[in-house]
Amino acid sequence: MGRTLTNHELAAAANYLAVRDRSLALILEAYGPPPMWGRRPGFTTLVRIIIEQQVSLVSARAMFERLRANIEPFTAERFIELGDAFLRSLGMTRQKSAYCLNLAQAGVTGRLGSLSRLSDDDAHAALLQIKGIGPWTAQVYLLMALRRPDIWPNGDVALAASVMRLNKLKARPTFPELAAMAERWRPFRSVAARMLWQYYLARKEQDVRVSRTS
Repeated sequence: MGRTLTNHELAAAANYLAVRDRSLALILEAYGPPPMWGRRPGFTTLVRIIIEQQVSLVSARAMFERLRANIEPFTAERFIELGDAFLRSLGMTRQKSAYCLNLAQAGVTGRLGSLSRLSDDDAHAALLQIKGIGPWTAQVYLLMALRRPDIWPNGDVALAASVMRLNKLKARPTFPELAAMAERWRPFRSVAARMLWQYYLARKEQDVRVSRTS
């Protein structure tokens, strides 16, 4: 398997994991192989992931769409040209505006373009050097944009919720406990994460349908 996961490899890895883990087998049996959720590598995707930090996906989507509607072209250079005051006028917090401008500085110096050529550890370390990009943001970028096969997004609440529900636990596992559990899914932790996200979204949709009919 190469450094970038393909659709065929994703399905094969899901089957590999299902043979070795009953919980993942239940997901595969119910919903099939997980979707290849992906995002285009580069500045725009990292801006979006920064916006998604610690807010709901609905709020993040609205903020990102507001940025896209008001910033043309949507480039690192344009962000720097417009500056903090403009970004904050669109509703960005002071902190996230600063993070996006730090990212833009990294973009104009070419630090983002080389990530795809680096190993997982080196790409992760390079992203962490940009203020505003923490471990979860870097891991999600490696998983979603660079489509690396063995990345675990540590600190993801949806993954913890899925593991709790699948295993009928009384409480969500802590993030260190979850990361330790994920070790058994090497070398396809990214695929396991995709399967657990798939399960989380499917069950959330089912719960909404039930609440509407009750």
